[in-house]
Amino acid sequence: MTSITTPTPQADDAPAARAATRRVARPYVHPYAGGILLGLVLFTTFFLTGNGLGASGGMNRLVVWLEDIFASGHVDRTAYLTTMAGGETNPFDSWVVFVFIGLFIGGALSGWLFGRTKVETQRGPHTPVRVRWLFAFLGGSIMGYGARMARGCTSGQALSGGAVLSVGSWAFMFSVFAGGYALAYFVRRLWN
Repeated sequence: MTSITTPTPQADDAPAARAATRRVARPYVHPYAGGILLGLVLFTTFFLTGNGLGASGGMNRLVVWLEDIFASGHVDRTAYLTTMAGGETNPFDSWVVFVFIGLFIGGALSGWLFGRTKVETQRGPHTPVRVRWLFAFLGGSIMGYGARMARGCTSGQALSGGAVLSVGSWAFMFSVFAGGYALAYFVRRLWN
């Protein structure tokens, strides 16, 4: 009588097993279809909540919540921060917090469904990972600071403000694109 044995997985088989269970990346949505969907989401958000889209306000309230834990006296003395977390005010009692949470969950779910969740650092072939992270941190910090100075991030300014034809929002977006094109020449070596 012959017995059938199943081979035991070896250490070398681990990458192949992980690759077999990984979701296959599906193609991106066509840009025009994505724009139409985004417009419908923005209209629905205005219609149901009376507010537009935006994410920096939710992140700002998270930071103010942490600041209120560690430096509550400072929060209570600063008029801008008091409106969000002073005294008995709950910093999470705002529509923008739920938009921020929804954006995070929706992005993670979409990445998983379309097979695009992986840990990687996208960079040019001659750019070290540390340099890419440094520039990403620097650019993100400048953009985050600018978003608070402009009283809204790109989604809040461009989408919500642009949809209601706010002159400041249109000026902000033209400035973002002009600055991006002007700086692209000087950082092109990071991607070549």
